Amino acid sequence: MPMEGPVCLVGNGADGQLEVNPAALEILSGVAQPVVVVAIVGLYRTGKSYLMNSLAGKQRGFSLGSTVQSHTKGIWMWCLPHPHPCRAGHTLVLLDTEGLGDVEKGDTKNDVWIFALAVLLSSTLVYNSKGTIDQYAMEQLHFVSELTEHIKVKARRGDDAEEDTEFVRFFPSFVWAVRDFTLELRIEGQLVTEDQYLEHALALRKGDKKVMDYNLPRQCIRSFFPTRTCFVFVQPVSRQEMGQLDSLPTSALDPQFLEQTRRFCDYVFQCSNIKMVKGGIPVNGRRFGALVRSYVDTIRSGQVPCLDNAVTTMAAIENEAALREALAHYAAGMEGLQLPSELDELLAAHGTCEADALRLFMQRSFKDEEQGFQKQLVVGGGIPDWAQQQGENCWDGFALRGAPWAPVVGQGPFVPGSGVRVCVVPGSCSKWLGEGLCLYFPLSFPPKEEKQKAELLEQQRKAAEEKQLQTEQLMKDQERSHQENVKQLEAKVAEELASARQEAERALQSKLKEQEAMLQKGFAEKLTCRLRPVCHRLPTPVLDVP
Repeated sequence: MPMEGPVCLVGNGADGQLEVNPAALEILSGVAQPVVVVAIVGLYRTGKSYLMNSLAGKQRGFSLGSTVQSHTKGIWMWCLPHPHPCRAGHTLVLLDTEGLGDVEKGDTKNDVWIFALAVLLSSTLVYNSKGTIDQYAMEQLHFVSELTEHIKVKARRGDDAEEDTEFVRFFPSFVWAVRDFTLELRIEGQLVTEDQYLEHALALRKGDKKVMDYNLPRQCIRSFFPTRTCFVFVQPVSRQEMGQLDSLPTSALDPQFLEQTRRFCDYVFQCSNIKMVKGGIPVNGRRFGALVRSYVDTIRSGQVPCLDNAVTTMAAIENEAALREALAHYAAGMEGLQLPSELDELLAAHGTCEADALRLFMQRSFKDEEQGFQKQLVVGGGIPDWAQQQGENCWDGFALRGAPWAPVVGQGPFVPGSGVRVCVVPGSCSKWLGEGLCLYFPLSFPPKEEKQKAELLEQQRKAAEEKQLQTEQLMKDQERSHQENVKQLEAKVAEELASARQEAERALQSKLKEQEAMLQKGFAEKLTCRLRPVCHRLPTPVLDVP
């Protein structure tokens, strides 16, 4: 159900530390669609919330406030159906963050974590500022130069320089929104675009340590956010009317401001990508909630959020849920089978339900290291356990009906992975009990006459033949099950590897573009990463088929 308004996603608890709102996680758990996440950051009282309300297509929603106090505390979330036709079937997640630099808060560490979370969670990051992109504006963006101290890519510490270059693979695209812009877009007498204005403001200088301090935030933006753009906005109304911005009719706002806002929204809708995590894995609402919880828990523990660890945690949660969902699907399918049943009918139903359950598991699972969860599904603790439980229930049914049969002969050979066990009852058809093969005989025998003995021996011979036949059927079913696992696992591995290669290729192209620009400006010494492809470093998958 669409949200009527925003809810707090991350707030400050009674202990002053960041905490996740369970109600927001509950909302996200119901979002199975891929999410496009747009977060906005910037100094408090710069009009961030108005832009987010515009993206939501609403005049009211995120609190605008009308005083010098910061209204937004923590991070607020609003989930909406994505409005762009190309993103049909996607959910737009808007994140409005607490204003940076709030003098009443007096906790700069909280500002750093809010900024870091906005970077980690979003697929598009909007930085909102007022006036012009000058040195003061750059100094207020000092958080960007501290990101490498508050975000790690790899769980194991390695080459720091190489790790720094990998941030570009996982960071969002960057939009600088300049509010109350009053200047003319001219550089050296030439009209320029907003993007050209931004690139001019990010140009590096050569010189001493003071110049290095000047270059630092610019270099970080260039390195971390190679995909970037700029929008400038005139003041929408007079200063006296700014406090009523959310209640004024559209006709009361400056037409130029409205046009600039429309272009901004169109760009965000068209160019913001689905949120991805390391490995090119798309994120839906459930996975996004797991990411939020993982990052905030890490910050609360005093550690630095790590992309590797967050993805591992998210995968474990999602794979566990995928296992439960697949087992429930298998059980629901098999419950439609009338028990006891013929073995052929049983194996056909089992094969269909197993393949469907596997397919459902593969669609939801990802990064199932060494196929640990898949093995639980098809080898132990999953479908076989359910089958055995149903077998016990089946035998109880015979006993309740007073059937005169009980086991007097030991179990036959166990067939691993078949998911069934057959009870061969003299004078009856095959009955399903669980895993393995058994023979069952009458509780009492008739008088020992020669004719009756001969009949019993013939009965035993036929039972043994039927048992052999069933063993062969079960072995064929085991091979079918194995091939189904191989087929679906190979498809899953190929899909994940293709996503990882696409991610690496995007990062490489972005980095090469930035390096080319730096070389043209004569800053070859600023290039901190080597020109090398990253695709070849992707691991070769090893199929450990259950």
